[in-house]
Amino acid sequence: MLKDVIAEIRLYLEKLQNSVDTQQVNKFLDLLLSSNKIFVVGAGRSGLVGRAFAMRLAHLAFRVYVVGETVTPAVEKGDLVIGITGSGETPSTVNAIKIARDVGARIVVITSRDNSTVAKLADVVIKIAGKTKVGKEKTLLPLGSIFEIMTLVFLDSLVVELMKKLNKTEEDLKAYHAVLE
Repeated sequence: MLKDVIAEIRLYLEKLQNSVDTQQVNKFLDLLLSSNKIFVVGAGRSGLVGRAFAMRLAHLAFRVYVVGETVTPAVEKGDLVIGITGSGETPSTVNAIKIARDVGARIVVITSRDNSTVAKLADVVIKIAGKTKVGKEKTLLPLGSIFEIMTLVFLDSLVVELMKKLNKTEEDLKAYHAVLE
């Protein structure tokens, strides 16, 4: 069974590799590079994937915050909010995106549903194929695991693109890595 699950993940990785919308990715990269502050929002496991991405952005010296943390400042016009929600309908993520849109922040949404509520509010939509907790697709993995794994792979790949654009090395990232652990 374990090998079957790994094989299924590999198939979704191939699907991800072939379905990434390069134009949307380039817009996402431009927004990351031109924003004052970056906020990441997501609930549950999508939120955990978002935290992992926020950590890497911090290693690249971006001003990045996770929505819901006590030290998160106010979102302002010109900031970037990145919402991660497989269904595109997670209430806390939808509400955060609506608030960010109202203050004039730019919005990137990573979702499986490009016709969802959050996708309709976004400047950039990154569609990640994969069953979500509300999906009907049959997979070996439970709930939204496929979406979450594919999103993590996509975002870690995006970090490599940012490293290239910023001319940063792994050594540069280590300089920003936490030493108080």
